[in-house]
Amino acid sequence: MTALAPARSLRLPRLRPGRVGGLVAAAVLAVVVTACLLAPVLWPLDQSAVDLARTRQAPSFAHPAGTDDLGRDVALRSLYGLRVSLLVGVVAALVAAVIGGLVGAVAGTVGGIVDRILMRVVDTVAALPHLLLGIFVVAMLRPGLGAVVLSIGLTHWLATARIVRSELLSLRTRPFIDAAVSGGASRARVLTRHLLPHVLPRLALAVTLMVPHAVWHETALSFLGLGLPPHLASLGNMINDGQRSLLTGAWWASLTPGLALIVVTLALAVLTGRWRDRLDPRVRSELQL
Repeated sequence: MTALAPARSLRLPRLRPGRVGGLVAAAVLAVVVTACLLAPVLWPLDQSAVDLARTRQAPSFAHPAGTDDLGRDVALRSLYGLRVSLLVGVVAALVAAVIGGLVGAVAGTVGGIVDRILMRVVDTVAALPHLLLGIFVVAMLRPGLGAVVLSIGLTHWLATARIVRSELLSLRTRPFIDAAVSGGASRARVLTRHLLPHVLPRLALAVTLMVPHAVWHETALSFLGLGLPPHLASLGNMINDGQRSLLTGAWWASLTPGLALIVVTLALAVLTGRWRDRLDPRVRSELQL
């Protein structure tokens, strides 16, 4: 008779603390994004409707986060403000990635004096406070969504340029690049067919890492009155309006948008941090330069 194999114990896979944090962040972000997209369907109210008979009402069943000084629902406006902030963050991060990618590609491909000049420009812009530079850009343009996106894009492209440049400088010494050049490939063909495909994953990572910074930048500009118009729902506008309500005891007017900003940006930071560590730990040090 053959001996029976010992039964294997059923054990659930262990979850690392970092993996649990990533799952929680992904779930929170999925719920928030779904709520922002379905807010007009699930909550058929006008987020900008003024009702002076319901000003500064405390949280209740009808208004879970209370109302502001104009009688507008704080929870609904926070969802609309989050939607605007996330949209601005993603678009501004893409603009910054395009600018930084072009600068880094030129510096890493051409090299020489062009590389040195571009990197000195990057160092000079990096020495300036981003928020002050963003305020200057918005002040020179007409305040609005386009001005905010351009302001963030012009102040957040530096890390992307450094990442693309360092990656291209590393790839230029690879044997397959030497083979392509020996085969008669032009500089433009080597860049588009051999170098950029290897840079795109890290460029996509740089975009996701910039989104939380872009959201905070847009909120700061709106809080200072240089972002979106006051009548539009924005987290910065709502926090600014909530300051007046704090003097009357209506703490909920600024608490809800403030918590929404913190929770969403923390979830984005955790997710992008997990992706960064999986893709390439070197990107972290390059982004912190």
